[in-house]
Amino acid sequence: MTKAKQATGPLSGVIVLDLTWVLAGPFGSEILCDLGAEVIKVERPPFGDVARTTGPHIKNESGYFFSVNRGKKSICLDLKRPAGKDLFLRLTEKADVVMENFTPGTMESLGLSYETLSARNPRLVYAATSGFGQTGPDRLRPALDIVVQGMGGIMSITGEPGGPPVRPGISLGDISAGLYTAIGILAALHERERSGRGQMVDISMLDCQIAILENAFMRYFATGETPGPIGTRHPLATPFQAFPTKDGWIVLALSWGVPNQWELLCATISRPDLIDDPRFDSPALRTEHHAELEPMLNEALRQRTTEEWLREFDAIDLPCGPLNDIPHAADHPQVVAREMLVEVEHPAGFSLKVPDTPVRLSRTPGGIQGPPPGIGEHTDEVLTSLLGLSTPEIAELRAAEVVFGPLPSPVEALKQREGQA
Repeated sequence: MTKAKQATGPLSGVIVLDLTWVLAGPFGSEILCDLGAEVIKVERPPFGDVARTTGPHIKNESGYFFSVNRGKKSICLDLKRPAGKDLFLRLTEKADVVMENFTPGTMESLGLSYETLSARNPRLVYAATSGFGQTGPDRLRPALDIVVQGMGGIMSITGEPGGPPVRPGISLGDISAGLYTAIGILAALHERERSGRGQMVDISMLDCQIAILENAFMRYFATGETPGPIGTRHPLATPFQAFPTKDGWIVLALSWGVPNQWELLCATISRPDLIDDPRFDSPALRTEHHAELEPMLNEALRQRTTEEWLREFDAIDLPCGPLNDIPHAADHPQVVAREMLVEVEHPAGFSLKVPDTPVRLSRTPGGIQGPPPGIGEHTDEVLTSLLGLSTPEIAELRAAEVVFGPLPSPVEALKQREGQA
């Protein structure tokens, strides 16, 4: 099991003040944490990150929060109080990165704009993740994952032909923004080594949706045709999709430019007659005539189980794989061999398996740094180590309700309130 440990990894020594909450920002800071950065969540009293209230809950702790905040530290302070704002400004002078995912203008209203922070620390990298970015007519619109997925177009090309729009099975709007936020921060830190100066990273969730739809936009501008949903198929290669088998599904993906794959497939599924069919003589023709081809392949592949077909196709090096549900993906031998799901022990007395970082480095490996923090669990530690405050000074700030922690989990606190009502 993974417990709290000394930070390791290529970003060891990088200090991140993380004001982000829920998913897009925390997913980005989680990437940095796994790579060794000291990520300090700056949470507001009394309940901290809203994600702490999101289920499922295990012993009053949020599994959702656990999954994207393990390994981080937490301090709790009131940024609306002058003394709280002053503490944050002083922490900024010690930090390498500040991250936030508020509506544009929120940090300015607190007196904590990028300009203000960079004046205190010119080397600071400031990353702002928002629904629509810091500029443009929609900059102040509220945005959640599904909103930007809808606006960006991805839901219009997801699902079955003729069916309603479908949301992908993950929060792709948040996740892609978190990935690009981490990339932007790493690029800015790298450039700082040359210039000695930090800069602002402006990430729009909608921009990220546009960026990851490169193929759809390319096809639209190249052909003038509006892309639509096509199920599991690829728009340019055929066969390149999920097919039903005797007991489940299998995914086949024939590549462009690889000789004999089509012929080998046809022979293996006992349909050699398709090899010389002029309708299917090339990937482009097979795509053009997919409506005629797909039922023939479905019928052939339903004759055997997924495992039987995998053995057949693996023997001829045909790109294929099972279509796993989540339990089977978790137990897949390749996932197990790569140790991609790691059991992390929580101080509350339970453990939870969560995905590890997929970034594998030969000399400076990262990895999960420990369990998620309690609200304000590290308030005293951070104020002492970074600002040199004494125990009496911290006690005075706590008495004045400037800093807080450690605080009970929001779920536990709400249960206590309900019990007293």
